[in-house]
Amino acid sequence: MLHRASLLTGLAALCATLALPCTRWIEAATPGAPGPLQALQIEPNLGESALTIRGSDARAQLIVSGRHGDNVLTDRTRTCQYTVEPEGIVAVSETGLVTPLADGEAIVRAAAEGHNAQLKVRVEDFGNQQPVNFGNQIVPIFTKLGCNSGGCHGKASGQNGFKLSLLGFYPDEDYEFLVKEGRGRRIFPPAPEKSLLLTKPTGQSPHGGGKRMEPDSYEYRTIRRWIQQGMPYGSKEDPVVTKIDCIPDSRVMASEADQQVIVHATYSDGTIEDVTRMALYEPNDTELAEVDETGLVHTLDLSGEVAIMARYQGKVSTYRATIPLGAEIASFPPARNRIDEAVFAKLELLGIPPSPVCDDATFLRRVHIDLTGTLPTEDEVRTFLADPDSNKRDRLIDELLDSPEYADFFANKWNFVLRNKKRQNEDLEGTYAFYNWIWDSVYANKPYDQFVRELLTASGDVSFNPPVVWYREVAKTEEQVEDVAQLFLGVRIQCARCHHHPFEKWSQNDYYGFAAFFSRVGKKNLAAGASTRSRDRRVFHNEGNATARNPRSGENLKPAGLGAEPLEISPERDPRHHLADWMTAKDNQFFARALVNRYWKHFFGRGIVEPEDDIRATNPPTNPELLDGLAAEFAENGYDLKDLVRTICQSSTYQLSSLPNEYNLKDKQNYSRYYPKRLTAEVLYDAFHQVTNTSENFRGLPPGTRATELPDASIGPYFLKVFGQPQGDTACECERSQEANLAQSLHLLNSSEVQGKIANGSGRAVSLANDKERPHDVKIRELYRWAYAREPQADELQIALGHIEKHKDNPRTAYEDIVWALINTKEFLFNH
Repeated sequence: MLHRASLLTGLAALCATLALPCTRWIEAATPGAPGPLQALQIEPNLGESALTIRGSDARAQLIVSGRHGDNVLTDRTRTCQYTVEPEGIVAVSETGLVTPLADGEAIVRAAAEGHNAQLKVRVEDFGNQQPVNFGNQIVPIFTKLGCNSGGCHGKASGQNGFKLSLLGFYPDEDYEFLVKEGRGRRIFPPAPEKSLLLTKPTGQSPHGGGKRMEPDSYEYRTIRRWIQQGMPYGSKEDPVVTKIDCIPDSRVMASEADQQVIVHATYSDGTIEDVTRMALYEPNDTELAEVDETGLVHTLDLSGEVAIMARYQGKVSTYRATIPLGAEIASFPPARNRIDEAVFAKLELLGIPPSPVCDDATFLRRVHIDLTGTLPTEDEVRTFLADPDSNKRDRLIDELLDSPEYADFFANKWNFVLRNKKRQNEDLEGTYAFYNWIWDSVYANKPYDQFVRELLTASGDVSFNPPVVWYREVAKTEEQVEDVAQLFLGVRIQCARCHHHPFEKWSQNDYYGFAAFFSRVGKKNLAAGASTRSRDRRVFHNEGNATARNPRSGENLKPAGLGAEPLEISPERDPRHHLADWMTAKDNQFFARALVNRYWKHFFGRGIVEPEDDIRATNPPTNPELLDGLAAEFAENGYDLKDLVRTICQSSTYQLSSLPNEYNLKDKQNYSRYYPKRLTAEVLYDAFHQVTNTSENFRGLPPGTRATELPDASIGPYFLKVFGQPQGDTACECERSQEANLAQSLHLLNSSEVQGKIANGSGRAVSLANDKERPHDVKIRELYRWAYAREPQADELQIALGHIEKHKDNPRTAYEDIVWALINTKEFLFNH
């Protein structure tokens, strides 16, 4: 193996950089200084009205912004000086937090660099202690301090005998646990400060969760006051939070900069409360920004767009920070469609120059892999590279879309997420029939809405309606609800089965209203003569009123789409048809966006929303105009999947080089270049056989069947498993692993399977070695066209010829070594 190792070192040094971005980093441009300060402004901006603070424990966060040229805003909240006139009404901390001292009115002034701004503040009811509302004021403290999180008292069994509802979604239960269970031992009304509810989190009594708050903190004072008042719960007439808002909702920020965010809660009676210090915050990309418990956002050294989720009382809102790089962009590649318009507009805003369009050889290999999961043949490479037609890329895309290999590849993709698998021999007929239905749908370019409708409303048995097999693996109502929501709507609704979704608006009523669509799905055994062990069943509509029971409230809910009104469906009508009608309507906010995002990830390695099946307000798209525009076009074009794929592949964005320029190396979300991605297990396995000119026979399938044509994962060899082939256990594409590991490297380097195929007597290495008529340089060029779809560079050719010369007495060994080295390079293992 030593001669192979040395050869691999030489070839890999030349090839690896063609598959992955170079590791060097040229210092990128940074946005210029914002220029001289021209003015200050204070938020919340109330005009002539005063900011009103009610009660001794109320507080309000200010934001002071500096205005510069070109309407640039910078955060000066923590760098300005505050004064109050008259003194004694309110205090303002250096972080901009206003706290009351006495009833009255005052003017708060902020000053910086000779500029100032002011805000009128009014304090009311400072001396009057308002009754504490348990749900509105105590539960948020438990959430802020992490007491009711899933890792503490909020887990199903509670913690050390004390149980709270997860994230406080059920305050009535929390009140019961706290005040009435255990004889109320956690609360001591005669001396509130001696209550375990206060001594444990302040560290005065042993506490497994450690110290969570300071004595005399806002949280401490509020809980103590509640106990002093006799632990009131509040009345049904008390207002509740209806929404929260982030102020500002977005800003353009420099890297390594700060921005204070305010969170206001609006109640059902119209009142507004500052809950900035009680909200929880989380960035959707921790490589772009971080945020502390006070709502201070700090950007890091990458450019892009990041959303900060604010959560309070089950309501969510987001603040979006755009972080430009600020480099000058001399020109863009030609904008060929709406994709380029949206992507290039975003790059211009961020100041990130895109890489140039890739060369023909790179595009040829890239589009073959992405559309068909195959490498181009050596003849296809020569023909395409020699073709002078400026339209040849578009023509190639159309040819690939019309090929059986396109259907093979995308049927393989859908087969796994639709969980089509054989668990026992009796499943074989149904598994293959369902796969063939998927393949036929892809090949015929069945409209996506029709494809989904036929799947969801499938009735009968597999012999004449194969998509009923979906109900074999997705057998339970909750599986049907969760798979449909995640796969076709991009909504992960699983959390709402047991409690209100922590990051979304979905409640248990939303979950079980959606479940009601599947409540009348009936199953019965197949006709006489069918195997009694078969898991396939005849699916039918079981007439009756479609409802689903919320297990917590006991309410029977009618069918309702997510965010839609409940439907009145007659007992004889199958509610699944109504579900399909709602899902596939052109104005459905989920359906088209979910598919577009899923396919975008297929081609670019990451979704416009990432993960691709977790589309929600608190996880916004990196380019909303791109996602919304593509989704609208997809719906208007009749949910034409091939048209969507064609639009993506024809764009300059898709055809950009994977090699970074001096500015876009760290860009991971704005598509300023093509992001290299590892070949999937099946594609790599087929590519390996194509380069070595060998094949693998799969049990029960015709000779020559490729890995991307397998209708069932259970018949795949170990190679596919070690390289991350999914097993169809879930509807999540995350089941397919694209991560590299040591087992993969060892398998390619040393496994008997790989070594045997390379040394196969009728394989490519042996046939090239036995070919005495052509010179070695011609044969090496051919080998490079098979492996990389390009001609070898001069130094690559020299290394290969030198190795052949070194083994001129045994050219077979030399060619085997070269094939082995080529398939172990990153250029071969990645689509770039």
